Amino acid sequence: MSDDDSPLDFPCEFPIKAMGRTDADLAALVWRIVSSHAPATPAEALRTTPSRHGRFVSVTVTITAESRAQLDAIYHELQSHGDVLATL
Repeated sequence: MSDDDSPLDFPCEFPIKAMGRTDADLAALVWRIVSSHAPATPAEALRTTPSRHGRFVSVTVTITAESRAQLDAIYHELQSHGDVLATL
């Protein structure tokens, strides 16, 4: 899908969310992956939310997305990592 076919108007603010087990250092992993594709993202853009019973955590990083290709690359790398159980 090209940027012209996307429902998003680039550049735009876009939240990237990944979920995994609490015992994995998921926040550091997600930050490393996302910031490698969106290096201008400030550290304050990262939020973590534990699950109700504390076994899982969700990590959200809101970036300024520049293109569909950038988002695809981020999601591909996140989904390829064994510690990431799901992405949104």
